Amino acid sequence: MKKSLLSAAIALTLSANYAVADNHGGLMFEPGKDARFHWASYEALKSSNLKGQTISVFGPWMGSEKEHFENVIKYFEKATGAKVEYAGSDSFEQQIVIDAQAGSAPNIAIFPQPGLAADLASKGFLAPLDDKVEAAIKSDYAAGQSWVDLATFDNQNGQKDLYGVFYRADLKSLVWYSPENFEDAGYEVPQTMEQLKALTQQIVADGGTPWCIGLGSGAATGWPATDWVEDMMLRLYPASVYDQWVSNEVKFNDPKVVAAIEEFGWFSRNDAYVDGGAAAVAATDFRDSPKGLFASPPKCYMHRQASFIPAFFPDGVEVGLDADFFYFPSYESKDLGNPVLGAGTLATITNDSKGARAFIDFLRSPIAHELWMAQTGFLSAHAQVNPELYVTETARKQGEILRYATTFRFDGSDLMPGKIGAGSFWTGMVDYSGGKSAQEVGDSIQKTWDALK
Repeated sequence: MKKSLLSAAIALTLSANYAVADNHGGLMFEPGKDARFHWASYEALKSSNLKGQTISVFGPWMGSEKEHFENVIKYFEKATGAKVEYAGSDSFEQQIVIDAQAGSAPNIAIFPQPGLAADLASKGFLAPLDDKVEAAIKSDYAAGQSWVDLATFDNQNGQKDLYGVFYRADLKSLVWYSPENFEDAGYEVPQTMEQLKALTQQIVADGGTPWCIGLGSGAATGWPATDWVEDMMLRLYPASVYDQWVSNEVKFNDPKVVAAIEEFGWFSRNDAYVDGGAAAVAATDFRDSPKGLFASPPKCYMHRQASFIPAFFPDGVEVGLDADFFYFPSYESKDLGNPVLGAGTLATITNDSKGARAFIDFLRSPIAHELWMAQTGFLSAHAQVNPELYVTETARKQGEILRYATTFRFDGSDLMPGKIGAGSFWTGMVDYSGGKSAQEVGDSIQKTWDALK
């Protein structure tokens, strides 16, 4: 109840701040007055002297997300004198290519996936960022080198440049559970993968079922298993191997990848470990699979899924009270730190100007992150932001996982060619859940990849 009351109090405070926004010239919080914010990074904007300039920004955010982002933009406009025009579209991926090819691209484009940005960079449609920005990301972002690597692409000449700043992140490396069920059974949250496997076995020994796993998703059936494999790749090998796998330098039928698929199988192909048995994994819709956590008695004790999954919890389940999560742990024996799998939006320059450069600098500053954190629906990998500004305890905890990640990698299937990442990888994992060997599945996926060349 304390967590619930705390969240309610924060929400009421936020509402009060919105109510007096008009007293601050349309700003949510009066600059310099709330000590929780890094106002120094706001004050630094005033030296930009952009009065009279207009900066166009195009991205995927619509509805409430557009509103949240525009609330942040107002501070840039107030400090610099520039005008920022943001447009959101659910057809962003298609439209930005059309605009770039037509020579009518916005100053700033915000990509939901870095793969498309890499493609445009290779064709000369993105402007590279300078060494100062790269050094700042390495210094200011948690796992900074990872974020630099994810935004570094080949240019027209095949040389690598940094092209963007990640603003807003999503988290996938989570395991959801019922604190009440854990407490009743005397289970503790595991801190390592070895402990997670031991807990899995202990639950079975106690007569319970450890996991709920569902791969069903209509035409996209299979994708939840690709997240499992990606997380395992990051926990079994250094991030460089993960990168080589995503680019197919390490083949899908390589022993390393086969081993990662089999690690997923350790959890999913044992009838005693999964609600409904191994045969139910591919047949269960991913939106239904976490509901077993809240059955009475529980059908399972754990469910691995991204931060969005509470949207599919039964009505009345309150995150922080009835449901909670922990970091999908790494292997202590591998000594690879705390890798995190996720996603994020990448801000790039598609039409260069002084204002565009200043806006990129703004998006990588603490204040730009904190102003959205203080609304809702935003996770930041920025190491300098104040976590107290998260509106909910859930967001704060997820933000802490991002802050202390030693490696961050983007969802690998989203970076692979569509026929692989949204095709044979999905179907291959369904085949694996249906009984095919990891080697057979790896061979089949690699055959599809080879046919693309």
